[in-house]
Amino acid sequence: MENLPKSVQIVLRRLEEDGREAWCVGGCVRDSLLGRTPEDWDVTTSALPEQIMELFGTQARPTGLQHGTVSVTLEGETVEVTTFRVDGTYHDHRRPDQVTFTRSLEEDLRRRDFTINAMALNLRGELRDPFCGQSDLTAGVLRCVGEPERRFEEDALRILRGMRFASVLGLRVEEATAMGIHRCAPLLAQIAPERIAKELMGLLVGARADAVLREYPDVIGVFWPEILPMVGFDQRNRHHCYDVWEHTLHALSDTPPDPIVRCVMLLHDIGKPKTFTLDAEGHGHFRGHPLVSRDLAEEMLRRLKCSNAFRQTVTRLVEWHDRGICQDERTLRRALYSLGEQDLKRLLVIKRADNLAQAPAFQQRQAELDWAEKELTRLLEERACMSLRDLAVNGKDLTGMGLRGPEVGAMLETLLSRVVDGELPNEPAVLLDTARQLQAYALARKDQILEGK
Repeated sequence: MENLPKSVQIVLRRLEEDGREAWCVGGCVRDSLLGRTPEDWDVTTSALPEQIMELFGTQARPTGLQHGTVSVTLEGETVEVTTFRVDGTYHDHRRPDQVTFTRSLEEDLRRRDFTINAMALNLRGELRDPFCGQSDLTAGVLRCVGEPERRFEEDALRILRGMRFASVLGLRVEEATAMGIHRCAPLLAQIAPERIAKELMGLLVGARADAVLREYPDVIGVFWPEILPMVGFDQRNRHHCYDVWEHTLHALSDTPPDPIVRCVMLLHDIGKPKTFTLDAEGHGHFRGHPLVSRDLAEEMLRRLKCSNAFRQTVTRLVEWHDRGICQDERTLRRALYSLGEQDLKRLLVIKRADNLAQAPAFQQRQAELDWAEKELTRLLEERACMSLRDLAVNGKDLTGMGLRGPEVGAMLETLLSRVVDGELPNEPAVLLDTARQLQAYALARKDQILEGK
């Protein structure tokens, strides 16, 4: 095993020298066989937890003794070492109520979720694969170990985990496993929202996210029921050749694997069913749907306890996804001022994908987006003034004119707004002269009000 980290090699070797079996297990084996670099390495062993603790001394700390897990830190890296075990009953659909240690590697592998994660590899490269995980991996198949419904009832998060594997690794879900996912989906209601959010975001950035979502909207609907009205919703609009759900999935498939962008694409039209109206000719309209979509997205992301920064960025882009920002330089500069460079670039990607998922006859906005991307590049290269830090004057300059406190901030924002709109050049003399004029006007108006005029 050429890619085996030194810390893992030491753990395996020490355990074997102590007369114990020791194997790398789970995702690290799967990823190694795929030629991917594992994110972490897990070791399973015949040694009991107390024997692991004794063998590694101060390098070991108990992190889950009741489940047989000890964390060993070597070479600056931490390796989780777990005793061969058989799991008892799962009453909370998350963790077994109790575990029984065993001396059989195969029994330990039998309790795992999917065949591709039920393989073990030792220091000499010997593979143990009692459930044919390697052949499933080669064939691109995701299959549960044993009875699917039992696996999902043990830990309902395995449902989303399997969908994530299918999305990221490009796997086809085997029929019995797929049926188990559909039947057990309601169990996700008992899973912590943070755990759901993590798996969902991992699913969304996969290369087959659109295909997996298309197959399992009922699963997503357990924690996001707002999704379900989109499925099969006829838009009755000449700009669209797909229903709302299919439009969403096609748009999502045309975006890079950025979790923010993918989440925006999933939610950008979530408000369409609520805003649908028909005109006299029978054509469908969705007036105000960006704002409704934004509000729904806000609630949905709060429900999964997503971070404030993530939630705020997603909802803002959902709100902006249908705005016209490509008409001219002024509107583009305004968008850059409001969103910032990173989110404006995201918005252009979102708008492009949204347009590509419309009827072919109405994809003319691609040329507008081409122009906007080139214009944005030019503005950034020219270091166009788009924030207070770029402005040629600062608060100190304005206090010298007699402005104080909130007056300074308000004046700076006014000057910046005019520079962004192209009304003023970003030159100190011009800006200070404008500030004096505005100050004089404000003082004159104040005097007029006091005189009752």
